[in-house]
Amino acid sequence: MPGTGAPLSDEAAPTYIDTTKASIARVYDAFLNGKDNYAIDREVFRRVQQVAPECALLAWDNRQFLIRVTRFIAGETGITQFLDCGSGLPTAENTHQVAQRTQPDARVVYVDNDPTVITHGRALLVDNENTFFSAADIFNPRELLNDEVVRKQLNFDEPIALFQIGTLHHYDGERSPQSIMAEYIDALAPGSYVAISHFFDPETTSELSELARRMEQVFIHSPMGSGWFRTRAEIEGMFPGLELIDPGLVPCVDWWPDGPRIKPLDPVQHCIVGAVGRKP
Repeated sequence: MPGTGAPLSDEAAPTYIDTTKASIARVYDAFLNGKDNYAIDREVFRRVQQVAPECALLAWDNRQFLIRVTRFIAGETGITQFLDCGSGLPTAENTHQVAQRTQPDARVVYVDNDPTVITHGRALLVDNENTFFSAADIFNPRELLNDEVVRKQLNFDEPIALFQIGTLHHYDGERSPQSIMAEYIDALAPGSYVAISHFFDPETTSELSELARRMEQVFIHSPMGSGWFRTRAEIEGMFPGLELIDPGLVPCVDWWPDGPRIKPLDPVQHCIVGAVGRKP
C-alpha cells in the first residue's frame, strides 16, 4: 500500500515493466507517496513540483473525491454496480471497499490496461468474490462495453455507476473526450450515475490559469507525456444529457467535503475539478 516501505528500484522491476517510460498509474502512486513506482515516475513528480510545490494535492484531492463519490452513490442511490475506468494501483479505500461497506453485494469491475495495474488488479480477485478486473482500453468504449468480463458481471439494463476519475485528462487522441463519454452514457440505463474528475484551467483567474498551463506543459513534456488542463466548457461537455448533482462541477476538494473548511485552498487545488451526473 502507498505510504509504506521504500519505492521500487528499477533493478527490481519485472521484465514486462518498461522503466524507461513513466506510467500514469505509477506517477499517481508517486504523487500519493506510494511505493509502487520507479525513478522515471518520480522524475515526473519532481518536475511538476518545480512549478507547483504542492502538486501532490492534485492526486490527494482526486483520491478523496473518488472515496466520497463512491460513498454517496452506494449510500444514497441504491446502485450496486460500479464500473471504475482507469482504476490505477491499489491504495487504502479502493472503490470496492468503500462501496461494499454500505452495499455488501455491490459488484465492482475495475478496468485498466497498464501492465503494473493488471498484476495488482487481478490480485484483488483473490480476496473478493464481487470484485473483477478487465484489461480493456478505457478510451475505446466499444471495446470496453463489449468486454467479456464487463458484460458478464454488470447488467446494463439496470443503473450503473461509471467512474472516469483522473483519466480523461490523459487522453488526446483522434476522438474528443466528449464523444467518448457520449458513447458510454448512451449505453447506460436511466438512473445511472457518471463521475468524472479532470485537470482544470480556471480561465477566469489569470494567476490560476497560468499555474494550470505551467503544470500542463511540464506534464505533457515529461516522461509521462500527458496531462491536459481543460476548460469548464470542455469538461461539462463530458456529461452530455446528464443532470449534474449539486454542487455541480467544482474543485474536487469542494465536492461534499467531510467537514468545514478551516484553511484556504492551495492554488493547485483549484486546478482539479469533479462532478457527478445522473442519467434521467
